[in-house]
Amino acid sequence: MRRTTAIFSAMLALAATPMPAAPQSPQPAPPDVVKKGEYLARAGDCVACHTAPEGRVFAGGRAMPTPFGTLYTSNITPDEETGIGRWSSDDFYKTMHHGRFPDGGLLYPAMPFGSYTKVTREDSDAIFAYLKAIAPVHQPDRPHELDFPYNNRSLILGWRTLYFNEGEFKPDPGQSEEWNRGAYLVEGLGHCGMCHTPINALGGSSESEAFKGGLIPMQDWYAPSLTSNKEAGLGDWSIEEISDLLQKGISTRGAVYGPMAEVVYNSLQYMTDEDIRAMAVYLKSIAQDEPAPPRPSVRTEEASLLISLGKTVYDKECASCHGFEGEGKPPHYPPLAGNQSIQMESAVNGIRMVLNGGYPPATIKNPMPHGMPPFAVSLSDDEVAAVVSYIRTAWGNRGTPVSAAEANKLRSAPLQ
Repeated sequence: MRRTTAIFSAMLALAATPMPAAPQSPQPAPPDVVKKGEYLARAGDCVACHTAPEGRVFAGGRAMPTPFGTLYTSNITPDEETGIGRWSSDDFYKTMHHGRFPDGGLLYPAMPFGSYTKVTREDSDAIFAYLKAIAPVHQPDRPHELDFPYNNRSLILGWRTLYFNEGEFKPDPGQSEEWNRGAYLVEGLGHCGMCHTPINALGGSSESEAFKGGLIPMQDWYAPSLTSNKEAGLGDWSIEEISDLLQKGISTRGAVYGPMAEVVYNSLQYMTDEDIRAMAVYLKSIAQDEPAPPRPSVRTEEASLLISLGKTVYDKECASCHGFEGEGKPPHYPPLAGNQSIQMESAVNGIRMVLNGGYPPATIKNPMPHGMPPFAVSLSDDEVAAVVSYIRTAWGNRGTPVSAAEANKLRSAPLQ
């Protein structure tokens, strides 16, 4: 689940201008603390948001389109004039834990302080020590381009009242140390809920809806539910299969594409086997519910025609890699028969994969991934809808057909 340019994707973003406040600490942190901070910064995927395409690392300036306008991420290098060079560790913790700048100013919630508030003071200090140790980059922050009234930061107070619950992660004494470590990483630094929790028109989400999946605004990718075994819920996956997906980007049950591929590339591949396993243990435990089957949106007669055409398209274009019975060639060519991600109520990801193709990320444990070609040019809207409908309903799959209009709508979706 990579990380991208939209407001609610799974990323770390100090999406506002940092205000120099406190003098620089004269004592550099010990090397082991800096090294720990580097690891935790990777776990938090800080680089994904705070590095613009072709830009200097952590110098900010990455555009983050939102339904309310465009935010630009800030410079978090230790430059004293344009970065966090004058911040103290207290200032940094205030930003992570309270969602406020050193001067008390409010951060926009594109910065996932709702997740980072769970990070311990010790880990926050380590990340700060690492950021203070990297090379400073003199690059002023770019002003946000938000529509009225969203350019009024005082509105964030209302948002915080409704949706922000401040407080560090509290271990569950009824669970194992490994489970609690996984929960800490998933709910805190990993901020997985930023993508995998449905959000409303105000950009807020409810704890009762945590990890139940939703469409990522401005990106047109669907972040599947992690609690449903009918979507990305991993209740019937083995710990090894979940770990492989998180760390390698591929497993015998499927592969990651789209925003999640960026997450694996920038962050998860660098985490230790022990931390990845802990996350897998936690994710497996939260996959419990069995929602009702998806409801079809295409008329029966139209669906029959689509599925018939879809088999022809599939046999010609897809079967050589995914098999005539959808068995795939795991782990490099995912099976489609019985694949949960194919059968979700939202068909967005399946349509986008056919249109745009894609690659799992190149990772340390899978340096040469196999990809899928795009078919946006060679297939019409009817053919895309047909082959996706066929894949979602063949071989015992229990998805629903999709329409040509749905395929057409996603042709204009941003690629990143």
